[in-house]
Amino acid sequence: MDKWAELRTAYQVAKLGTVSAAATALGFHRATVNRHIDVLEEEMGARIFIRHARGYTLTELGEDVLRVAQKTEELIEDLAGRVEGGKDTLEGELKLTILAGFAELIMKPILNFRAENPNCIVHLDAGENLARLEYGEAHIALRAGPKPDHPDYVVSKFAQINFNLYAHQSYIQRFGMPKDTDDFDNHQFVLPPKFGGNLSVREWIQNIIRPDMIALSTQHVNVNFKAVLAGIGIGFIEDYKAKMFGGFHRVLAPNQEWSVPIWLVTHVDLHRTAKVQAMLRCIKSARQEE
Repeated sequence: MDKWAELRTAYQVAKLGTVSAAATALGFHRATVNRHIDVLEEEMGARIFIRHARGYTLTELGEDVLRVAQKTEELIEDLAGRVEGGKDTLEGELKLTILAGFAELIMKPILNFRAENPNCIVHLDAGENLARLEYGEAHIALRAGPKPDHPDYVVSKFAQINFNLYAHQSYIQRFGMPKDTDDFDNHQFVLPPKFGGNLSVREWIQNIIRPDMIALSTQHVNVNFKAVLAGIGIGFIEDYKAKMFGGFHRVLAPNQEWSVPIWLVTHVDLHRTAKVQAMLRCIKSARQEE
C-alpha cells in the first residue's frame, strides 16, 4: 500500500471529527479531503467512516486504520525531533497503563518525567483491561503476572511485589491480633471475590477463610485497601503499600509464594522513540533509588 497522503488525511478526519476541521488542519480544500478518503476506502475495499449529519464516525476497519496512522505519525514526529538535533523538552502525549492497585509505583517516575518534559502530557490508564501495544493503545505498559510473550514486545522485569495478610492498628484495637490461623475464627476479613492471578493466594483463601468470616468483599482493589485501612477487617496488602501508609501489622510470616512479578512492556516499533526512552529512564531510575 502506497497511500500515505490519504492515510494521513483520514487520520486527521478521525482525530478532528469533520472534513472541514481536517481540511483546515492540513491546508487542503474540502473536496481534496473527501477525494483522499474515497481513494483510501477504494484501496481498502471497505468503508473507513460512517457519514452522518454531525460528522464522520469510524467503522471497525477505520479504528484499525487510525491506530496504524497514529503510530506512523508518532514515529515520524520522533524522527523529526532527532533530525532537529534534539529539543530541550518533548511534546505530545505519552500513554501509560498499569493496574490501579499498583498505580503508586509509577507516580514518582511521572513526577520526574514531567519535571524534565513539561510540554509532554502523561495519560495514565489504571484499569483491568490489557492495552494492545501493537495497536498503539499505550506506549508503555506495566503488567502483573506471567511474562508477556508477544513477539513484538520488549519486556523487562520491573519489580516483584510481595503480599501478606495485614491488620490495621484500628482493627487490632477492637478485635486484637490473631495468634495464628487457628485463631482466625474470632476475626473478620476483607477479601476480593476473585484474587487476581495468584493461584497460591486463591487456594489459601479457599482452604482457610470461610464465607461467614468475610466482613466485606469487593472486586475494586483500592476499595479493598481502604476497607483494611479503616479497620473493617484483615486483608491482603502489598508489603510496600503497608510500609508506605503506616499503621499496618503483618499477621503471618512472609510467604514467598504470595508475590507477583511486574513487567515493563513496550512495543518494538516505539521502544526507541524519545518519549518512551525518557519515561523508561525515569521509571528505572526511581526503582534504583528505592
